Amino acid sequence: MAEKDAKPRRIAAENRKARFEYAIADTVEAGIALQGSEVKSLRAGRATIGESYAAEKNGELFLVNAYIPEYLEAHQFNHETKRPRKLLLHRRQADKLIAAVQREGMTIVPLKIYFNDRGRAKVEIALAKGKNTADKRETAKKRDWDREKSRLLRDKG
Repeated sequence: MAEKDAKPRRIAAENRKARFEYAIADTVEAGIALQGSEVKSLRAGRATIGESYAAEKNGELFLVNAYIPEYLEAHQFNHETKRPRKLLLHRRQADKLIAAVQREGMTIVPLKIYFNDRGRAKVEIALAKGKNTADKRETAKKRDWDREKSRLLRDKG
């Protein structure tokens, strides 16, 4: 039997610097509570999550400081661009993330916002620990060596 062709996820925003700035421990997919104009703006692919993080308030997680620009055609029904947005997680998942932040001093960082195959906006969040300068240099050195190694192998073979 032929397998179903899975549609690739359509990425609306990506935090590419997160893997360089943080040591990623665990990733979780979460839903996000959005207004209609926010969804339209995300589909246009103009969001920024570079400086955003997730914070706990009354036992729930919120995505803070994520910038989703106004959708021009929405006029008076537009949204606030940097409002906190509720993350939709199971209670156990949220409790686990909140406990790690409180106990171990970790941070919850969004890696990407995308639309799944059903058209729902999802956020991939990660439990992360900040890297120090030496770790960042080590990461850059390893990345450069991997790139050089692939060039050498390609040229020889």
